[in-house]
This record gives sequence, C-alpha cells and structure tokens, in this order.
Amino acid sequence: MVKFANRMSLLTGSEIRELLKLTSQPDIISFAGGMPAPELFPVEGVKEAAIQTLNERGQAALQYASTEGDPALRKHIVARMEAKNGVKTDADHILVTSGSQQGLDFSARVFLNPGDVVLLESPSYLGAVNAFKACEPKFIDIPTDDNGMIMEELEKVLASTENIKMIYVIPDFQNPSGRTWTMERRQKFMEIINKYEVPVIEDNPYGELRFEGQSLPSLKSMDTKGLVIFLGTFSKILAPGYRLGWVCAESEILGKYNFMKQAADLQASSIGQMETAKFLDLYNLDDHVEKIKAVYVKRRDCMLKAMEEYFPEGVTWTHPEGGLFTWVTLPDYMNAKDLQMKCLDKKVAFVPGGGFFPNGGHENTLRMNYSCMPEEKITEGIKRIGEVIKANMK
Repeated sequence: MVKFANRMSLLTGSEIRELLKLTSQPDIISFAGGMPAPELFPVEGVKEAAIQTLNERGQAALQYASTEGDPALRKHIVARMEAKNGVKTDADHILVTSGSQQGLDFSARVFLNPGDVVLLESPSYLGAVNAFKACEPKFIDIPTDDNGMIMEELEKVLASTENIKMIYVIPDFQNPSGRTWTMERRQKFMEIINKYEVPVIEDNPYGELRFEGQSLPSLKSMDTKGLVIFLGTFSKILAPGYRLGWVCAESEILGKYNFMKQAADLQASSIGQMETAKFLDLYNLDDHVEKIKAVYVKRRDCMLKAMEEYFPEGVTWTHPEGGLFTWVTLPDYMNAKDLQMKCLDKKVAFVPGGGFFPNGGHENTLRMNYSCMPEEKITEGIKRIGEVIKANMK
C-alpha cells in the first residue's frame, strides 16, 4: 500500500478550481472564478512582443536564466512599485515568481514549522489558506469590518499568543470581501507590527484596479523595519497565462525565497519574462489598465444594481471600490452550499463563503465575481440567485 506524507491529509482540491470545472459549460452564468475578462487581453500587443523577443533574443529566451528573474523585467517592476505602490526599491530586492500564488507557497515554507501560528483576515483568500496548510500551521483569523482588519483585535492576539510567525493580509480590494483598509488602519497596523516585529505578507493582486476613491499607500511603502514582504502579479493587469508574479523584500528575507525558488523550479519562464518586458517597452501598460477598469466598473455597478433589485431584504453585500469581488451575507440560518446546488440547477454559479474561513463557520456567506461576465448575463444571473434565495427564506 502506498504511504503518503502526513501533510497530504491536510490538503484537498480547491473548491473554486473544482467548481470551475462545472462552470466551464457555455450555458452557465458563472460568478465563481476570480478570472480577468479574456476579451480584454492585449493579444495583438503580446503577439508583437513575442515576435520581437524571438527576433532579437531568441536563443536567450529559450535558454535557462538566473533564478532572480530577467533584469529588464525586474527594472520595469521596480519602476511600477514606486509609481503605483509608493515603494522605492531596486532590482536586487525583486524575485520573479511563477505567479504570486508561488509567492504564497514560498512564504509558508520560509516562515512556518508545524504548529506555528499564522494570523490572517476573517475571511481570507482561500488560495493562501490552502498554500499555508501544507506547512501544518495553526490559523487565527482576525475580525474585520468595512474598513479592514480590526486593529484592537489584532493587538489582543499578538499580546496573548505565542509562536506567531507571520501575518497575511490583502489591504486593497480584498479577496473575497472586496474591502479596502483605511489609511488609519494601515498606520495603526504598521505601529503594531513594528512593536511586535512579526513578518507581514502583503498580497496585492488587485491594487491597480481602483474604480473610485483615492489610492492609498501600500504597507510596504510604510515599512521602516523590513518586515513587510510584498507580493505582486501581472495576472490581473496583463494576462494570467504568463504566470508571472514577484516578491519584493529585504535582502536577508528575499535570499530565503530565492533558495525556495531554486528548489521548486529553478526560475520563472525565460521567454514569458522577456516577452512581458518587451510588451512593457512597446506599450503603455497604464493605458491598458484603464481599459480594464472602464469595463470592470460597469460590471460592478451592474451587479450591485441587480442585487438591489432582486435580492430580498435581510441579504447584505459589500461595495468594493475596485478589484474583482463583492461579498454577500445571507440570514444566519441559510447555508450557501445548499443554495449553490439549487443555483447550479438554474445554470448560475457562485462560491460559498465557508471555505474562506480556515477555522470553519460562516456558511451563510458567498463570494461573487463580476469581472468575467457581460452585463446582460450579470443581471440575469443575479435575478436567478435572488429567486433561489427568496424561495429558501423563512
């Protein structure tokens, strides 16, 4: 009989990835994934960048390269970090990863032994929870409200809990809730972090997708002790198929991530990195991001309007200022998993919220994605979900 490592009993398939198999049918209206709109991918620009890369650097593009990443791409990342996140850094403090999901996996491997404690928002990104589980930590989720993580609750846990090894947060347009931390929360968070000196994983896949309100500084830009590890990605602003993300951290910490990268896969794709760098040379990525935002804000507005019209009293949802998601809370007695199956019968899908809480509970919540469906399908899909909710209310 084959015997697996103990950690394999902790890992299960992602609920979302499994759900996406069901929702790949063309007649299903899916709010389940966190996928960008494919019709917005800059296919012609990427094609031109690929041709020029192969013409100019074909042999290098098809060869192994350094673990740290393509120098030209890292220069672009450095410039973008300063312009968009207020972080002044240099290429020596950037490691290119195979998507920011790999950065999450490495974070667990760098910091966690079995039984160590991870703090995260309640709810938090399911993909991060699954990545961390392989290292067998304990999870403590910190309560949140519409302004983000509640700092008094965070400090209580830090003051009373041993063996906290890292804190994982998404301050901008959080997955799954869509919430954004206020400036006051960010400042208080950094005060607390500096006091307790715990490493922070700041995951920022959606930060550039702001539709309204003022951009706020990243935690990394406020970091004076080198405690914040910033994870960025091109998946939401260019194309997820390239699987290109990055880690920005202080030298000692980044060196450990570099060792993990060497052990995992040696390096991110040479040709993918070079083509992305060439695309950034040839085109203005800011212009492309503006096109994405113009479509997504209309889809967000359409979804929120449809919820107002078709969801019954007693159901609430967040108003995201950007990103890809809104978060719905049903009456306490309802179970979103039960509703999910009934909605699938009506050819519409969402992700039940329970999986976003590592210690369970909160089954009366669900995550809705608005980036990947046209407006007429959003309205129809929300109408169908509303009918199911009404039919199951007491």
